[in-house]
Amino acid sequence: MTVESTAARTPRRSAGSKAGTTGTKRTRTTAKKDAGTEPQLVQLLTPEGKRVKNAEYDKYVAGITPEELRGLYRDMVLTRRFDAEATSLQRQGELGLWASLLGQEAAQIGSGRATREDDYVFPTYREHGVAWCRGVDPANLLGMFRGVNNGGWDPNSNNFQLYTIVIGSQTLHATGYAMGVAKDGADSAVIAYFGDGASSQGDVAESFTFSAVYNAPVVFFCQNNQWAISEPTEKQSRVPIYQRAQGFGFPGVRVDGNDVLGVLAVTRWALERARSGEGPTLVEAFTYRMGAHTTSDDPTRYRGDEERQAWEAKDPILRLRRYLEASNHADEGFFEELEAESEALGKRVREAVRAMPDPDHFAIFENAYADGHALVDEERAQFAAYQASFADEGGN
Repeated sequence: MTVESTAARTPRRSAGSKAGTTGTKRTRTTAKKDAGTEPQLVQLLTPEGKRVKNAEYDKYVAGITPEELRGLYRDMVLTRRFDAEATSLQRQGELGLWASLLGQEAAQIGSGRATREDDYVFPTYREHGVAWCRGVDPANLLGMFRGVNNGGWDPNSNNFQLYTIVIGSQTLHATGYAMGVAKDGADSAVIAYFGDGASSQGDVAESFTFSAVYNAPVVFFCQNNQWAISEPTEKQSRVPIYQRAQGFGFPGVRVDGNDVLGVLAVTRWALERARSGEGPTLVEAFTYRMGAHTTSDDPTRYRGDEERQAWEAKDPILRLRRYLEASNHADEGFFEELEAESEALGKRVREAVRAMPDPDHFAIFENAYADGHALVDEERAQFAAYQASFADEGGN
């Protein structure tokens, strides 16, 4: 599966669109903005693949080598291939659900590669690219979605916390952890990921408050993919999300989330700021969810083709490929080898998922309390009787 063909089959959107298959006119409304609130977007690589200068952030990617650029491209391609395989596995009944990152590869790879080994990451449930950067085996991400475990990896092995399904709660976890880092006198940083929809959660506001008051070394990384399931961003905030940081007393910045170099530079700046004792930062990666919110979602019910087509031109992988080719940093042999590697990854993940053993049905009762509990014992007995009823009917 090539990068171009994958993108071509994936829904995207443009502002002011109408509903897709429903035929119902539904235009997006934009909240009135006060003077001076128009967002400033950090961009180092245009959608056409041209490098642009930025006096403030260029130094954070100065000296980046062609090999490192190819590495960023490889990260994004392999992450997209894994994501496509997971989506297919869900459609085949191998996974119960899947949250695709399609379109958000630059936001995740750029920020993930900006972290140091001793930094700690708190993800939501869509940070597959960040997990890749932290060295988590892609196959391990699928156990929870298959229903065979509650995570599949040791968070402390990679400083990458388990996926969080509860919207926004991980920002509080990250803030508390960062406060502990500061108390310990360490020079590492913490980064917490969340979406534009989660920015409306009280947990996120509380984490902003505590991190600011206690000067916690944490970066809040908001992937604004334009849609909180079916609600557009303007229904989450009357001002650009990054500007919310001002009210809590720390800086915010908006970066082109489809520009992997821009994201890398801005995140490095924010993490260095945290490590040097300057406190929290809010980074808003302005990107787009090209596919559905999850595999249970139908995006054609709330967004249309015009929007999708506008964002196709901003594809993060195609953007970096254009730059690599124009700069003679990669030849056709590189892209062919990467295509073969991506197919091998898809095959490995597919085989790994199908080989995952079913969990012990009674293990859940063993992990509720350290010692015995009468109610748990009663529930275990009821479940055992329920399981036995299938055997009586000739099942298993």
